[in-house]
Amino acid sequence: MVRQEFDQAMDRAIQALAKWPSRTARVFHHNDADGLSSGAILTRALTRAGYRIDRCCLEKPYPPVLTKIFHSRGAILFFADFAGRIAPLLSRYNRGRNLILILDHHPAQAVRDDTIHHLNPELFGFRGDRDVAAATTCYRFARRCDPANRDLAYLAVTGAVGDGFYSDGRLVSLNRMAAEEAVAQGQLDIQARDGGERYHLRGPVCSGRVEKLAADLDILGGAGFFQDGPEAGLRVCLQGHDDHTRQLHQKLTRQKKTLYGNEIDRLGSGKLQTTGPVQWFHVAERFNGLGVKMIGDFCRFIRTKDFVDQEKYIAGFQPVPDLVPGLGKITFNAVKVSMRVPVALETQIIKGQMPGLNQLLPDATQMVGGFSDACHGLAAATTIPPGKERELIERIDALVDDWKTHHR
Repeated sequence: MVRQEFDQAMDRAIQALAKWPSRTARVFHHNDADGLSSGAILTRALTRAGYRIDRCCLEKPYPPVLTKIFHSRGAILFFADFAGRIAPLLSRYNRGRNLILILDHHPAQAVRDDTIHHLNPELFGFRGDRDVAAATTCYRFARRCDPANRDLAYLAVTGAVGDGFYSDGRLVSLNRMAAEEAVAQGQLDIQARDGGERYHLRGPVCSGRVEKLAADLDILGGAGFFQDGPEAGLRVCLQGHDDHTRQLHQKLTRQKKTLYGNEIDRLGSGKLQTTGPVQWFHVAERFNGLGVKMIGDFCRFIRTKDFVDQEKYIAGFQPVPDLVPGLGKITFNAVKVSMRVPVALETQIIKGQMPGLNQLLPDATQMVGGFSDACHGLAAATTIPPGKERELIERIDALVDDWKTHHR
């Protein structure tokens, strides 16, 4: 019944799309493996349907970005792998002028607006951090548009694996269905292993371990956000690697390794600050050249290091550059904050013994005048005004104390 309601919502969106006068679709998508896979699925499916595609990769749908996007009238706007939480905000920006389709999987807020079709599985009883990746949402939408789009199942699997959506080491629910469809088409092999399964692509576009493809996309879209990496990632999704994408990936990998190594040396020498239940750091300009998604990747990377307290949340700060490739110069005056959790704390969160990041960071961000959209329990990111970093940490500290008081 839940799946039927989700599919019916997609059918209503497809009908609205068919009736809309414009034949140009503007596709905005995230820059990680799930977001790039989502963008690739929509690009291929909409092109097959006869639409002209105007595509733009975003790190986040920040308010200054939305201000620029919503100058349009009569357009078709797709938001993939973000915007689920800010659907009411999109409605206020849009004022009924454009047709909007949100294909996300993060915690969502519903909205009553005939021009917005909010296709987020969280609104239909699915868990967006386990059952359905954004790429799977986009794939399901594409397949209902045209059964020929079944050949995009491998990209749904790529997005789900990229986000690490496993239950006992296996893809489940709608992610599982996409994987089984990829197997039936000869695109994917599923191999049992200790602790779960391993997924291998069989071509013709991409071959090898899905985890490797997803990691490549994360590097291209994240580290290479300001270096044409997202466009290279889309090409990899739909055509496979070529000499240009391989060379760019190698260059970005070297750059990331150097910057990460330098920062680890710095934090390991005592520069990691601790305030209550949070350990945190600020990279200032040291990550210049990398997209700000990499601050979250770095938090994940260090969570098993000796200098990291396994009982405390990890937070990292990085300034947001005043530039969005494809949209031009935009003044943000913002700092990105990304949070992750060490393995020991992750176990406590899963057991309900400590609050998840989605219970802390969005509220703390709002308290300091920041912006939040996509947050999960074990991984979350928002933006705040410069100079509010320490206050944010203190707000999180207070929220943790309040949670403990009410859950003893």
